[in-house]
Amino acid sequence: MTASPSASRDMASSRIFETLKQDLIRGRFAAGEKLAISALKDHYRVGLSPLREALNRLAAYGLLEQVNQRGFRVPAMELEELDDIAGLRAQLECMALTQAFQAGDSEWESQVLAAHHRLRRADEHPEQVEEWEQAHLRFHRALLASCGSHWLLRFIEQLHDQFDRYRRLAPPNPEVRKALDRQHGELVELALSRDIRAARALLDDHIRLSHSVARGCCESPASDDDT
Repeated sequence: MTASPSASRDMASSRIFETLKQDLIRGRFAAGEKLAISALKDHYRVGLSPLREALNRLAAYGLLEQVNQRGFRVPAMELEELDDIAGLRAQLECMALTQAFQAGDSEWESQVLAAHHRLRRADEHPEQVEEWEQAHLRFHRALLASCGSHWLLRFIEQLHDQFDRYRRLAPPNPEVRKALDRQHGELVELALSRDIRAARALLDDHIRLSHSVARGCCESPASDDDT
């Protein structure tokens, strides 16, 4: 059966929404850049109607800003906003972690173990950045998946995407990265033992460490006069 025009438009809108969302998070467009609708149409090979629907959704999601009700611009990178995002991430993810530990069953444990295994395999190939990013996202999703609140997970997902927009543009810090990788394994152990207090403290520190790296995208390097 051939899809109706409205269904085809919805599919195109969803496809371009996901593609554009990932490109915005990855930093394909510069902060503050005004997006040219015609250029987006040509680049993504999509019609005007589904493209505008996707752009409006991304504006509502917070990854774009509307300009004069017609155009769209990439939001600026603000240190104050990043700090706010990280603080909210810590609060909501620790809340979801507590609920996940309380409700999680053996199937949840299996999913967490499997997600961590895939993340460790991705760690072995640092040159494959996108594979690691996807494995990292799936691990954190799996850890919180049994919390029982779709709305809580939805808010966390949105905050995670906003946070990643900063993190991916920050200068790498190999030492912090090693510490973060170790903490993934420690979180799995605490999940299996259901040590909620220790896990909450570790997750809070995990987000704080990642936040310290992400701040680098907003902080200018110290000049000789500052030393």
